[in-house]
Amino acid sequence: MITHTSALAPDPTPAPVPGPEALPLGFAACGLDGRPQNVSRARRFVLLTLEGWVLPSLAGDLELVVTELVTNAVRHALGCPDRAVEEAEYPVWLGLSLHPRHLVAAVTDPSPEPPRPRPVDDLGTGGRGMHLIEALSDTWSWTPAAPRGKTVWAALLLPTARS
Repeated sequence: MITHTSALAPDPTPAPVPGPEALPLGFAACGLDGRPQNVSRARRFVLLTLEGWVLPSLAGDLELVVTELVTNAVRHALGCPDRAVEEAEYPVWLGLSLHPRHLVAAVTDPSPEPPRPRPVDDLGTGGRGMHLIEALSDTWSWTPAAPRGKTVWAALLLPTARS
């Protein structure tokens, strides 16, 4: 079951973890070391995974969603001074889960801070990431990750589920 969060309001309560009825039909994961170059690696991973799942029509939207999720993780979550994070080979993980009606992109990072959508400045160059995710996904939210950190995820409707 995928839950819906209110439009861009940072909800202090994380979404519940899906039950067994939401087990994926396919799953792929990619470890990222936290460098800015990881965004292009994540996009390549998305394209290869979608090619394997024969879902090329989702490539444009999913690439943009993943770009924003990974950029936020690298820019905001990896700035926290934590020796365990600095020593981790892959402090950021990208996972793609294929479900009967949705494809879920999830990025796990070491920061416990929830995503905070910012007001958009028409002339500014940043602050649009969560707004883009909201616009392109059917739903999005976040959950705490053990032993530390969080997972921010977005679900996109599959082409066959759109009506």
